[in-house]
Order: sequence, then structure tokens, then C-alpha cells
Amino acid sequence: MEQKNSIGVIVAGLLLALGIAGGAWALGQAVKDFKAMDRYVSVKGFAEREYPADLAIWPISYSTQANNLQELHSKLQAADKTILQFIREHGLGDAEITPAAPQITENMPMGNRQPEARYSAQGVITVRSEDIKKIKETMPLSGELVSKGIMLIRNYEFQPRFMFTRLNEVKPEMIAEATKDARRAAKQFAEDSDSSVGSIRSARQGVFSIRDRDQYTPEVKIVRVVNTIDYFLEN
Repeated sequence: MEQKNSIGVIVAGLLLALGIAGGAWALGQAVKDFKAMDRYVSVKGFAEREYPADLAIWPISYSTQANNLQELHSKLQAADKTILQFIREHGLGDAEITPAAPQITENMPMGNRQPEARYSAQGVITVRSEDIKKIKETMPLSGELVSKGIMLIRNYEFQPRFMFTRLNEVKPEMIAEATKDARRAAKQFAEDSDSSVGSIRSARQGVFSIRDRDQYTPEVKIVRVVNTIDYFLEN
């Protein structure tokens, strides 16, 4: 009986030792895996491309004066007619043309100084077209309107704008390009640290930006995105 009890104690001890060893191994693996999860590199991937603008918005703004509202209205109508004729003559008849309601101001005397006219009005006709080339060709010719009695207004509010509207079409390719660029950077870092690049730990897509290539060619756009990606590092 005592011999059987001794054998049982020995077996139990062996099982306990094996359990402790197994637990230590599992704990060691867990720690190793945890440390591996903590080894990563954060890199930025960059993509930049040049695209032509595909939409032009050209506001043609002018002003006129008169001493009564009836005369002012007639001058506004005549100016609109002249501008619309100018637009058609230069091949923009198919463009989207939107006249805005005029802004009318009553001019008040300043001390003893009387205004040139009692009323002033500002009108705007906006030309919206996908024919960027035609818009660029026609804009410098707007001086013809001055020779026809149109007093043009040029300021920041009425600057022509050239826009790129196909961002959703180019996004997938540019994101893929930025991701490849990020992996190249991670690979270089890994090689320098005697490691290899593993899977993606996390990724954050940057905001797309669109800007003019320069102040002289606003019809050419630079589209840019920067992604931030974390890669696991493996031995």
C-alpha cells in the first residue's frame, strides 16, 4: 500500500511539474508575442500628381450709374446684352451663363460734394464651362467690353476660378501609390535595424489637398495625399 502511495505521489509530482513547465512555456510565448506586437514602425507614404482643371468659373462684373431707376435698369439690360453677345462671339455660347441680380446703391452727398449720379449698380454674369482652353483664350479679350462702354470691375471677389472635380476618380490609385511609398520607407527602416516588414498594424489616410501649380497657371492642379501607416517588424 505504501509503495502504491509513493508511486501516486511521484506521478502527481511529475504531472504538476509538467503543468508548471507548460504554463511557463505558454507564458513565455505570450510575452514573446506581446513584445512582437509592440515592435512596429510608423512611416508616411506620399503621392502627388498633376492634373488639368476640368471646370472654369469666370465672373464678369461691371458697374453703371444713372440718376433714376428707370435709366439704371435700361443701362443694366444693355450691358447684359453686350456681355452675352461678347460671350457668344468668342465661342462660349454652349457655356452655362448665369446673370446675378444687380446690387443697387443710392449715392448720398458727402458734405458739399454731390455724387456724379444718384444711383449706382453692380452686375455680374458668371460663365461656367468645361472648355478651359476657350475660357483662357477669351479672358484677355475682355478689354473689348471696355471699348463698348462696359465698366468692368476687377477685384478679389470676382477672380476666375479653375477647379478639379474628378478627385473621387483618382483617389484609389493615389491611395495605393501612397501605401506603396510607405512600405518602401518601412522596408528601408527594417533593413537598417536587421528586421523585416510584417503586416499593417494601423493605417490613417491623410486629407487630399488640391492647389494651383503656381500663380501663373491656375488651370493646372497639384493633387496630394499623405498616408500614415504602422507596420509590424519581424526578426
